Amino acid sequence: MAVTRIGILTGGGDVPGLNSIIKSVVYRASELGWEVLGIRRGWMGLTHLGPESTDDRRFVVPLDRRNTRAIDRTGGTILHTSRTNPARMPAQALPEHLDPARRISLQTDADRYDLTPLVLENLERLGVTHLVPIGGDDTLGYADRLCREGVPLVAIPKTMDNDVQGTEYCVGFSTAITRAKELINRQRTTLGSHERIGIFRIFGRNSGYSAWYAAYVTSTRCVIPEAPFDLDRLAALLTEDRDANPSSYALVIASEGAIWEGGTLEEFGEADAYGHRRPADIGVALADELHARTGVETVHSDLTYDLRSGDPDALDQMVATTFANVAVDLLSSNVHGRMVAIRDGKYAHAPLPDPAKGARHIDVESMYSTERFRPRYADRLGMPLLLGQSIGS
Repeated sequence: MAVTRIGILTGGGDVPGLNSIIKSVVYRASELGWEVLGIRRGWMGLTHLGPESTDDRRFVVPLDRRNTRAIDRTGGTILHTSRTNPARMPAQALPEHLDPARRISLQTDADRYDLTPLVLENLERLGVTHLVPIGGDDTLGYADRLCREGVPLVAIPKTMDNDVQGTEYCVGFSTAITRAKELINRQRTTLGSHERIGIFRIFGRNSGYSAWYAAYVTSTRCVIPEAPFDLDRLAALLTEDRDANPSSYALVIASEGAIWEGGTLEEFGEADAYGHRRPADIGVALADELHARTGVETVHSDLTYDLRSGDPDALDQMVATTFANVAVDLLSSNVHGRMVAIRDGKYAHAPLPDPAKGARHIDVESMYSTERFRPRYADRLGMPLLLGQSIGS
């Protein structure tokens, strides 16, 4: 099928660099004489668009050079986003325009509906010949479903967790680590003034990349989901750090999914469209446990949403722009069913992530000291620029 109109959408959490991708897809597509249609609010745009409408600006918007000219100067996504999963939509989230008979035909179990047939119909009605979905594991997991239904697409990975299978880098990661470094270093003064232990909670439900890299560039300790830790040993090490510090403070960075040996953190709230519930705050729990063991005032700081706000740094802007151009070039070469990626330190493309494999993980043996709760710094010669495990091209 010849490319004539690309649909582009952003799903899941926002990160800096999304608008750079959108603009660059529009600009490269315009050079090839193709149209670009922005699908608003992620996959929701393709489930909630009314059956008689092709121009409802709540869910679709034509994109051109004029209305995307300056969007790369800001963060977030002009297309908005959602965590909609069309393949597992709960009854309370169904679009109002869905008539009862159609609803019954799409029901898969007691309270879940597969709206994929509706998504396919809307793509055809909108004249979208090819798709560029931008997202993390969940968004791209549904992209894989559409690919299996015959939709030509090339996906772009983004997440501040940097944990999408098949790529060494995801858009949004560099900015998140840069912000984490700034915020942690800024708070050293108040930790020292009060002689406290500080816990910095950072995103990373399943993978410790954000905490590990933030610890690497701030020369601090971290705890990550891949390695349950000895709570008493951590308390002892932080006490040593505080005693050895002329400013009399210590700190540790904690992935939201980290947990101590034998410990548990309850989950709460309703599950989202992909089955995720919110875990209890590791920062709060760990601060309480460390205070009980050390007797030192221990405070926690949540570094989560600050890291995904604002404009992208130079690396994220460069990767976002390049990923977008690679995606369009792949479509122009009739290559689809793939994800743009960094592999072996180079721009490449890879299979769409397999949802069954879950998130990409830190290789604990080569990257992390479980004795010191620190990144490993030795033997880096020959490693890729960003130090993670290479994924062969």
